This record gives sequence, C-alpha cells and structure tokens, in this order.
Amino acid sequence: MNSRIPDPSKPVIAILTTSDRVKQFRGNRNNFRDIIRTGREMGFLVYVVTTRDLKLEERTVNGYVPSPSGKLWYSIPVPLPQVIYNRISNREEEERAPVARKIAECLEHDHIKLYNPSFFNKWDLFEWLKASRATSKHVPKTRRLRSSNTLIAMLSTHDSLYLKPESGKAGKGIMRLKYREDVSLPYRLQIQSGKKNATYKAASMDRLWARISKEKKQSRYIVQQAIQLATHHGRPFDLRVLLQKNGRGGWAVTGIGARLAGARSITTHVPRGGSIEEPATMLEGTFGPERAAAILKNVPTTALLIARQIERASEMMLGEMSMDLGVDEAGDLWFFEANSRPMKFDEPAIRKLSLERIFQYSQHLARMNK
Repeated sequence: MNSRIPDPSKPVIAILTTSDRVKQFRGNRNNFRDIIRTGREMGFLVYVVTTRDLKLEERTVNGYVPSPSGKLWYSIPVPLPQVIYNRISNREEEERAPVARKIAECLEHDHIKLYNPSFFNKWDLFEWLKASRATSKHVPKTRRLRSSNTLIAMLSTHDSLYLKPESGKAGKGIMRLKYREDVSLPYRLQIQSGKKNATYKAASMDRLWARISKEKKQSRYIVQQAIQLATHHGRPFDLRVLLQKNGRGGWAVTGIGARLAGARSITTHVPRGGSIEEPATMLEGTFGPERAAAILKNVPTTALLIARQIERASEMMLGEMSMDLGVDEAGDLWFFEANSRPMKFDEPAIRKLSLERIFQYSQHLARMNK
C-alpha cells in the first residue's frame, strides 16, 4: 500500500459495509483494497467503516485500513467522513432494521453525502423505465408473476419467457419457459442452478405451475418476454455497461464489456459459465464491421438515457450502476437489468477508470456540500 499524506483540502471518504463477528467486516476485501489504494494515490483519506461503528454524533469513528502488505486490516480512529460510498454486500443485510436506520440517518445528515442508498428491485426498474417514452421502447414486455394466468396471458403473445426473482443477483433463480404447441409435453421449463440446467417438461399448465411454485417458493418474481439475442458461434451474448458520475457530477460511461453465455446456460452471467469478451468482436460476427460499429456507438447514448431515467424516477442519489443490455437479431438494444452495487469489471482500463471516478465524483459531492 503506498501511503501519500492525505490532502486536507480533499473530503474524507468512507466505504460503508456491515460488521462481521469473525472477520471484522463483510464485503469484497480485494475491491476495498483497490479503492483505498487509488484514493491514497489521489490524496484522499479513505477507509472502510461498518454501520455499527459509524457513530454520526462523534467527531472520530473506528475505520479499517489494510496493512502495507494488504493481508491484514487494522482498526484505527479516523475523522467522520464527508462522503460515504455504500458497498453493503447484500439485500438481507441492507434491510436489517439497524442498518436501514443508519442509512436513513446518513441521508438526512447535513454534512455527509451518501450515494446509492439501496439495491434496485427488478420490478421497480421496469416500472421506472416504462414511465418515459424515450426508455420504454428498450424494455421487454414485463409483468409481475402473480399466478398461472399471468403465464397464460404472456404465452398468448410470446412463445418464450424468462422468469426472474425481483431481488435476484448474478442470475440466481432465473428460469426460462418455452411453449411448443405441436408436442405432447408443450411446456419446457429450464431451471438454472450453478453452472448446470435442469429441464422440466409438462403436459398441462397446472403441472407446470406446481413446479414453478416449488422453485420460486416465497420469492416474488417477474415474467418477461424472451428477446432473440444476437449470437456468437451459436451462443447468445449481451453487453455489460458500467456508468458512473464524473467529477462534474454528470453520468458518463466508464466502459462496455460483453458477456457470452456458457454452453448450456440460459444467461450470460460469468458465475454461470459465461465468459468475458470484447464487444466489437461479438457484434462483428453477427452484423459485420460497419453495422457493429453503428450499434456500439448507440450503446452509450442508450445507457445514459436509461441511467438518467432510473435516477429521476427512483428519486435516489446515485453515483454508479452497471447495466445489462441485449442486442437482438435486428441490432436493437434491450434493457435487462441494472445493479446499484456493480461487481468489478475485469477489463484493466475499465477497472482503473472506475476506481478513479469514485473519487472524482466524491470530490464533486463534497464541493456541493460546502
């Protein structure tokens, strides 16, 4: 860890997470180390703080910083932050009463700016985007999965559907349903678990619904038309866009990656066997170089339009999000998902800029505070 003396004119930044009895705090330590290293190189005082240790009435709090080797973490007294980068790692943690209370207190605090206060819910995202003419055309037909009647209605116009948990992440719990009239078992349900898929075939909607209910348990689901995605060597791919606010407080595209679906996966998520690819390569195979370049040029414009609409409709202060956009066989763009706690992008240039932008935006927030 290189340690520059923090610049006193720069705001103090805290990475917010929750405490852990065994490991001091939760979250992705490698990511936290990278953020702290970048912040120090840019002259910021930055540390990890848990919701339990963040005592807003005190002048100093207990923060965690890595040792020079990065292997150990020390708890040290540090000044109260001016900007809080929320990296609480999952919804269950975030929804616990003491954690939710602490976030609410930070949002109301006069001298602290906290951004990305909560995870997104899939249904909310689609509702927000449907509310604007400019973004609604990028949204697949989506309904809340309330009963088998929802499926019957959706199958009357789409022969292939995706069933997704409203609060899922990394492709967990996603199912794909296909309907074929001309076979004895017309309903085919693909269920994703780990890198494997199980396929269940049913003769009737009643049998199918019983199986879906067993799979989804008490979780709330949405059902969505399946878009015929462009493919690379027969496997579908989509685009992953990282958007962050810059030093002027405006949305900017930090980078665009592509994710190619695993051989038998129904999604492109890397933990499900998907792979990281170069967007231009993926698109050129299907559309040729000129058309691919035109589609790729359209991606930042569309992603920025969507990010601004999400921020407007959510009424949250957001500083970053990642977004999954699909390209269909005609070259049109579709919105599938946005995440308010983006996973790190492995592409080195995107990674470097993404870390710097956290501090550029934090500096902007601190200036607004004054």
